[in-house]
Amino acid sequence: MAVARGNSPQIWALVASTMWRRLRGRLRVGPVYRWRFTGRTPERVLIAPPDLRLADPQIAHEIYHGRFPFAGYMVETDGASPFAVDTPNAAWLASLHGFRWLRHMRAAETELAAANARALVSDWIALHGRRIGGVAWSPAITARRVIAWLQHSAVVLQGAEFPFYRAFLKSLAVQIRYLRATAPEMPDGEDKLRARIALAFAALSLPAPPSALRNASRLLSAELERQILPDGGHMSRNPEAILELLADLLPLRQTYSNQAEAPPDALIGAVERMLPALRFYRHQDGTLARFNGMGATSHDRVAAILHHDDTAGAPLLHAPYSGYERLSMGGVTVIADTGMPPPAEVSHAAQAGCLSFELSSGKSHFVVNCGVDTYGSDDFRPLSRSTAAHSTATLNDTSSARFALTQGFVGIIGAPLLSGPRSVPCKRMDSAGIQSFVARHDAYVARFGLYHEREVALGAGGEVLEGIDRIFRKGGEVARADGRDRVVVRFHLHPDVALFENKRSELVLATPGNDERWEFSCEELAPEVEESLFFAGLGGPRRSRQIVLAYNASEHPEIHWRFLRI
Repeated sequence: MAVARGNSPQIWALVASTMWRRLRGRLRVGPVYRWRFTGRTPERVLIAPPDLRLADPQIAHEIYHGRFPFAGYMVETDGASPFAVDTPNAAWLASLHGFRWLRHMRAAETELAAANARALVSDWIALHGRRIGGVAWSPAITARRVIAWLQHSAVVLQGAEFPFYRAFLKSLAVQIRYLRATAPEMPDGEDKLRARIALAFAALSLPAPPSALRNASRLLSAELERQILPDGGHMSRNPEAILELLADLLPLRQTYSNQAEAPPDALIGAVERMLPALRFYRHQDGTLARFNGMGATSHDRVAAILHHDDTAGAPLLHAPYSGYERLSMGGVTVIADTGMPPPAEVSHAAQAGCLSFELSSGKSHFVVNCGVDTYGSDDFRPLSRSTAAHSTATLNDTSSARFALTQGFVGIIGAPLLSGPRSVPCKRMDSAGIQSFVARHDAYVARFGLYHEREVALGAGGEVLEGIDRIFRKGGEVARADGRDRVVVRFHLHPDVALFENKRSELVLATPGNDERWEFSCEELAPEVEESLFFAGLGGPRRSRQIVLAYNASEHPEIHWRFLRI
């Protein structure tokens, strides 16, 4: 297996740590330790925690008729149990075994839906509950299932006979013990934190000694302090992680209060930081900025979470720990990536988009990043993670970070982001009537000896967005004309944006109803228009266009561009 020489130590370190963690995990759940998951069955569920995720009774209707629309994929079972269906769609299987769809049964509010929920849980216990292994017992999926079973226990147990009641609680207890044993060996990131959330839910919702709740709270607090950054972002730098984790942390905070228990300080602090952070990434139409794995946004989901935000005033403009900047005035919003890559262990969805930005005005998006197709084919993932899929500069058709490995390594460690920027200094330069920043990254220094610096300023009440892109060598020297100084600056446009030339041959961006227009110009170069793809559409990828500025850095050490609202 050939590996790029410069990344070999980092890759082999990831391989070693992954293999060692998997070995420890196998030892924890191996035959010798199987007895650890048996024990006393709780007598009842004390409290069913709330669920903030949106529910649709129509999906309960579909499930009753044997149609399971999960993770953007429909499976019809023709009367068979969905847990016996053989499908290659990993996301669908993860959603099925995670049981979050029980919320749709609750929303239906019928005895038929409750009976169907009970029958499906009974199917799972019969087919997967007696043998630990496979997708169904992935610790990440088990954590989601434990939370869902607790949250919707009232629906599942509605009208249940005693044998099922006992079987449900016994299976739940085994899953909790299994999760308690495997959580320490889970990979870093959102799933590991969710496992700690699930165990805290269990300690609150089922009869347990006070020591169990103290231990669960302590471990949860440690994971929150490690993963949630001081500015409320998540260590993965993915805005979607904040949305998903808040959907679990807010009900957990409420469950502590409902049980007359004081929530841990770390939980209170994390939630109070994360809610403003979620608002930081939100455009005015309710969607979240497409950085580092963020796909399509459900406006209602974001609104349901932010309903619990008591923070007054405008969103923050500076997220230094997460590595993002926000410019906002006159109904115009600019969100930019000015940060380092996340740790390799949590970078499997991260993208090579350093110094990229998105521009929206009101409820219309103009300049975007391509985002990801959350449930689509994996074939497009490398393309959507590339620098070229972001509104920033690319040197010599090369991404600012590497994520493509040989198949052998992908099978072991996945596709983490490697060899990205090692330094991204950023300076905020706000002044009267102007919000601006300047940032620089060194991702191209090792290969080409060149830095990329971008300065962006929003002024005139939001009427003008101006930018400067600089490409230079160490000490500010001009790039050499050696054939390795080719620069392409891209501005990807939202698919709904109309694009045409005015009488001065300048490009004009317009909303579908021509309610608002922006004129793009560049002092040094004539822009070109090329095809693009917007991956983050609610219905999947859509064709779009991009404005392109292509030049040699040796001829143009810096270029000046402008978006003017007309």
